[in-house]
Amino acid sequence: MNITSDLDVTGFAFTRSAWVDAAPIRVYELISDVSAIGRWSPTASGVAYDDGDGPWPGAWFSGANRREDREWTTRSQVEKADPGTAFSFVVGGTGDGIVRWAWDFRAQGSGSLVRQSWRLLRFDPVLGRTVAELEALREYMAASVETTLAALAQWVAEQGGSLR
Repeated sequence: MNITSDLDVTGFAFTRSAWVDAAPIRVYELISDVSAIGRWSPTASGVAYDDGDGPWPGAWFSGANRREDREWTTRSQVEKADPGTAFSFVVGGTGDGIVRWAWDFRAQGSGSLVRQSWRLLRFDPVLGRTVAELEALREYMAASVETTLAALAQWVAEQGGSLR
């Protein structure tokens, strides 16, 4: 059964976390440099800020994405950019976007607890036309985030403490 625009999307969200051997400000610098996400993410690549934009609220960037046999480009707008604390953006823009991606960083021991969240903000058939399709998308994105966080933690560890 197809769903409609009045679907309650609050359940289409998740948060995953990982410990990273770097200071929160260093992890923030890596994540807010959106062009670096392709190092760790199995779904995103070719991400770049618009000319003259950077990691500050209101900045726009584009990115290529892939899932199984599908590829597409997104436009996203930075929502929050608090160095060393939080970074978030909304796919489609902060005014009427469809998905919020958020990261937060907290000192923990000699490194950081890094949390990455995904939240569906509104129904859009491009993401799925049934509840089952949206649930499958959420599970796919959760697995992608787990892979991304593990790859980020490993990459930072391979830098040999140069990010502390």
